[in-house]
Amino acid sequence: MTQISRFTGEIVPIAQVVTGDGDESAAPEGGGGFADYALVSLHCLRIYLDTSYRMTIDLLKEMPQITGEIGLEATDLPAPSTLCKAFNRINMSVCRVLLRQSAQRHDPSKHAAIDATFYERSAASRHYCQRISYRVQKLKVTKLADTESQAILDVHCSTTQEGSDADLAEQIARRNAGDLRSLAADKGYDKQSLRGALRELGIRPLIKHRLFAPYDYAHNARIDTQRYNQRSMTETVNSAVKRSLGFAVRARSWFREFRD
Repeated sequence: MTQISRFTGEIVPIAQVVTGDGDESAAPEGGGGFADYALVSLHCLRIYLDTSYRMTIDLLKEMPQITGEIGLEATDLPAPSTLCKAFNRINMSVCRVLLRQSAQRHDPSKHAAIDATFYERSAASRHYCQRISYRVQKLKVTKLADTESQAILDVHCSTTQEGSDADLAEQIARRNAGDLRSLAADKGYDKQSLRGALRELGIRPLIKHRLFAPYDYAHNARIDTQRYNQRSMTETVNSAVKRSLGFAVRARSWFREFRD
């Protein structure tokens, strides 16, 4: 079994669960459209193959085994423009559930770390940026990663600098409260309200205090050093994602960049 076939065999059942239309036919029938799970699977393959929409369809036409696992024939594959437009209709909630379902396959340890990184928005030319007042050059991405499996549990994307890192961490922690026992972060997330919110959610905060007073040393001494040092796994995850998928997002509009 090839790596592409193994990846397809894993992503199709996940897409069927996420979209909830696994019982439908993947190909259009009677004038209908493609099943959502088929389109999600094709998009996942596009990202996995690291190709354009047109090249993805051309490659899949030569891979009957792969298209068969999705439930399509080579003649059933959508046009590149159809696949591109379908990407706009995928809700972020579907992307989050898809990310969560894929992370569960790695058996998360319930001990996570959080950190932010930046991705370039360099797909558009300078002339295009000036014509549409496209001034934001970076996309801020905050990732919640499991410290043992290095699986990404949740992602928050933003094109602005509004809101502190601690506020974003609290928002992400609330979305994943039932699946976390501890959360590690660097001093950039040092905020008492965040620590209080995490404790209310039953999550142990592993965030070192800034050293302003003697009791701050005592607070830091009580932190589980072994768990806290696993915070560096988020940097490993960020590096691995950028090395495999690139340092920039390709889409031009911000909502497509979030899905990328």
